[in-house]
Amino acid sequence: MIRLTIAIPSKGRLKDNAEAWLKRCGFTLKQKGGARGYQGEISGLDADVMLLSAREIALGLIAGDIHIGITGQDLLHDLSSSVDADVAAIRRLGFGGANVVVATPKAWLDVSTMADLEAAAALFRQRHGRRLRVATKYLRLTRDFFASRSVGEYRIVESAGATEAAPASGAADVIVDITSTGATLEANGLKVLDDGLILASEAVLAGALKADWSEAATAALTKLLNAAEARAAADSRRVLSANGSIPDSLIGEFALERLSETRVICERGNAGAAADAMAQAGLGPITVGEPDFIFGNENAVLENFLQKTKTVC
Repeated sequence: MIRLTIAIPSKGRLKDNAEAWLKRCGFTLKQKGGARGYQGEISGLDADVMLLSAREIALGLIAGDIHIGITGQDLLHDLSSSVDADVAAIRRLGFGGANVVVATPKAWLDVSTMADLEAAAALFRQRHGRRLRVATKYLRLTRDFFASRSVGEYRIVESAGATEAAPASGAADVIVDITSTGATLEANGLKVLDDGLILASEAVLAGALKADWSEAATAALTKLLNAAEARAAADSRRVLSANGSIPDSLIGEFALERLSETRVICERGNAGAAADAMAQAGLGPITVGEPDFIFGNENAVLENFLQKTKTVC
């Protein structure tokens, strides 16, 4: 029986954040062979664990060689010719956030939009006898975005190093790159076009739609996603305990979910107001607790993903 294969980033902040996310869900990642090992295990989860680069993870998911993995949306969209048919972003993870953008030299004062860039590209070829050079690692995203904005007078210079340095070195005129704060672009005298956002990316737990989803692989995925959704539900809610029976009027007013006569679940944003109202009703002292997990009867995230795998197959 084919076991679940899960790929985790092998180094850097992405690995640290992925490991922390797994731990919050109740699973501990252990790397085999020390810090240089490329295999691992996740406590409590029946799965084969690989530690790979984010790019390798994206390629493995697209090919269906890996069941699930943590990687960037930017890589999935750039490396797949038909991303919706190859992979599904099961859950956005809230880390690794960055934008894929079009940036030009600040000295180009009359170029602020993609329409301006289109006009500049045509003029550039007329004056210099060559097309505008665009340095990037994101070949497919760049081509698709430029085509959607009717920019055609350019050629891509595939970047193997620091893309943001390409205009200053003379290797390119414009860049398409990923940025989180914009500080590196600023330091290199570049500006993001007003409508130059190609993709707002972050790390995701992605699933391969074309992988062989055996019963064993599905069972392990179910265990992981049930825990992940229970953790997410707990993060957004609070448990309120009263010193007396909580009336139905307060249940309805604050959209509370009753656990018992004296205990309810409340959305985190309503916890303070609900606790105060309960205290005003003579039910104090009220304690507000942070649950570790809240498991529901259904898991819509899991069911939605499994349905996609059946549709593709």
